[in-house]
Amino acid sequence: MERRKARTRAALVTAAQTFIADGRVTAPVLEITHAADVGMGSFYNHFASKEELFQAAVNTALDDVGDYLDSLTGDLRDPVEMFTQSFRLTGRLFRVKPELTRVLLNAGTRYDTSGRGLAPRCLRDIRAGAALGRFDVDDPELALSLVAGALLAMGRLLMEHPERDDAVAVDRMTADLLRGLGIPTDEARELVRRPLPDSYRTDLDDVVGRAAR
Repeated sequence: MERRKARTRAALVTAAQTFIADGRVTAPVLEITHAADVGMGSFYNHFASKEELFQAAVNTALDDVGDYLDSLTGDLRDPVEMFTQSFRLTGRLFRVKPELTRVLLNAGTRYDTSGRGLAPRCLRDIRAGAALGRFDVDDPELALSLVAGALLAMGRLLMEHPERDDAVAVDRMTADLLRGLGIPTDEARELVRRPLPDSYRTDLDDVVGRAAR
């Protein structure tokens, strides 16, 4: 019974993510339940409203990204390197997992204030880097807004211009952000040239797939 309920909830969340990714946030509940292949009664067993479902869909997407980053940055100790790798990996999601990242893009500015996904990890790294004197940052929350705005703008650019090399664009943006946070140009360029984990695509498939199981 519990497993069936979990599958139903996951189906609703997945359907909602599709609607958000497509920009169809005004769709009626009945249309969403049809897409999820569940009954209307089942919907209200899990969510009080469409808004609650959509928030759960965004939160799940953010948690998926957060789990993904944790799985690939856990061995790093330098907060600047952790920030760099997290941003480079997240930026690559726009091409590796376009459906997931469209949910984040359509969530808009809620992304950097949600307390989930990249935001709390980024804020942690900015604060740690500033405490060590590595980042020249007086207001970590303001710096987080800068990073989140850059990520969202870059994501939209990559989605709208598929001819762009995403790896080059992401690494250039990362280096620019590092310089903006006080890292010298030569070090910023060296940081974005470091190899990423070979498994970053397959690890993401595993992390994102957990929501449906």
